[in-house]
Amino acid sequence: MNGINLLKIALRALANNKMRGFLTMLGIIIGVASVITMLAIGQGSKKSIQAQISEMGSNVITIQPGADRRGGVRLDASDTESLKLSDYESIHEEARFVSAVSPTVNASGQVIFGSNNTPTTIYGIGLDYLDIRKYNIQDGEMFTEQDITTSSKVCIVGQTVVDNLFTNGEDPLGKIIRFRTIPLRIIGVLTPKGYNSMGMDQDDLILAPYTTIQKRVLAITHLQGITASALKEEYTEEAIDEMSEILRRNHKLQPGAEDDFRIRSTQELSEMLTSTTDMMTILLAAVAGISLLVGGIGIMNIMYVSVTERTREIGLRMSIGAKGRDILAQFLIEAILISVTGGIIGVLFGVVSSLIMNLAAHFPIYIQPWSIILSFAVCTVTGVFFGWYPAQKASRLDPIEALRYE
Repeated sequence: MNGINLLKIALRALANNKMRGFLTMLGIIIGVASVITMLAIGQGSKKSIQAQISEMGSNVITIQPGADRRGGVRLDASDTESLKLSDYESIHEEARFVSAVSPTVNASGQVIFGSNNTPTTIYGIGLDYLDIRKYNIQDGEMFTEQDITTSSKVCIVGQTVVDNLFTNGEDPLGKIIRFRTIPLRIIGVLTPKGYNSMGMDQDDLILAPYTTIQKRVLAITHLQGITASALKEEYTEEAIDEMSEILRRNHKLQPGAEDDFRIRSTQELSEMLTSTTDMMTILLAAVAGISLLVGGIGIMNIMYVSVTERTREIGLRMSIGAKGRDILAQFLIEAILISVTGGIIGVLFGVVSSLIMNLAAHFPIYIQPWSIILSFAVCTVTGVFFGWYPAQKASRLDPIEALRYE
């Protein structure tokens, strides 16, 4: 018996029990749709996180003071003054894997304009900071090297600060605001960036020359941090090693001595968050995959019923020359047709439900082609695996006993 005849017989058998066939497919449909939807949400979340980290600067490296021990007492990192301007200058001049570097100091407090005030953070930075953190100036201009040298009272503000201070729609450029008691003239407004993946408002900030914040706001000479970016993301580790070597030399640390600074990169954050989303995606897919298992058990159950109902038909076919392998192939084809057809419908439902989740609940989604291919492969394997035993049972029936079956 050739394959075309077996396919026709299988299709006729399924057509005679349309409702039962559909209910059997339902488990596969739900399982495939669930897997595709969960993978789309998981991958969409991963892509969204990576995009937001990239907006922050995917190859950003931050250096902060490390904890120090004095007289047997370990001091908090915020109490140490291990980073100096000379460290920034050494990294700027010597680091080959660093494309940009900026000193950073910051302070939190109230900023005031007229009768309006709002709490915010002011950052003292260098000229490279905007490139490192992927900020752009929407209106106005960046301060200059001369402003840094003279500790000028100028600043650039984020959109959130503008919205909170200039409630009547005034043009902020050229206006004088006060941070604590220090007057600052606004020379630029940053392009809005919104919230990042950790829920922080990236527009609620003020940028000023680092020398201005050091002398006029904090009254310090040391740096609170250094921010840099590697030449490329793949050179992040080399840049970290290079800066660590420069800092250890500048700080005269002996071999084996503990660093008095900490170096972190957004690459570490990206890897941590993506590993978390990958774990959640696998968990969601595994839970959804249980539906496929249930659907496969449903196929096995229905195929058992089908073998029992068609015992006399099987005996008749075998008595007129059908071999055991033909009967095996017939029932396997039926099981595969059920699972693959259910898989096709499930893929359509999965894509549609993913789009609905994106539109209705605003979940970020990303449907990868491999998830659809994997679903078809799983459907086929499910049909063969769960259809094999009932089909084998049918192929081993004794023709004479099958013809006598009532």
